[in-house]
Amino acid sequence: GAGALMTGIAPELLAVPNAMRLALHPNALAGQIDNFGEWRAHLLARVRQQIEASGDAGLEELLNELLGYVYPETIDLTPHEHDASGDPAIVVPLRLRFGDARLSFISTITVFGTPVDVTLSELAIETFFPADAATSDFLRGK
Repeated sequence: GAGALMTGIAPELLAVPNAMRLALHPNALAGQIDNFGEWRAHLLARVRQQIEASGDAGLEELLNELLGYVYPETIDLTPHEHDASGDPAIVVPLRLRFGDARLSFISTITVFGTPVDVTLSELAIETFFPADAATSDFLRGK
């Protein structure tokens, strides 16, 4: 099921989980993401967009960390056509390999708060949904 997806991830990355690190760190999910170049470009563009909107120094440090990761040659970093603009795509699927299973997800991000409420304007929840029946069945343990 879903919990098994975290098997084999470096324990220090799970101690204080950060979705960007879990997705992009070479010792986390990077090697299991079939469309890694596309997904990496999408996540980096989202962080850059958040930095532009907020000027948050912590996000700048995170971006520098993510850009500093060194990947084995087996991980394809090749960006895709839509990555050239630098703008985040509206929908980028996350395609994972887990053993013999091929899983596909789409996500939505819900942002809470208003521009005048600084505390809540920074709260965002990303939710992943199965993009096909095989992924849904896998997550249900079928």
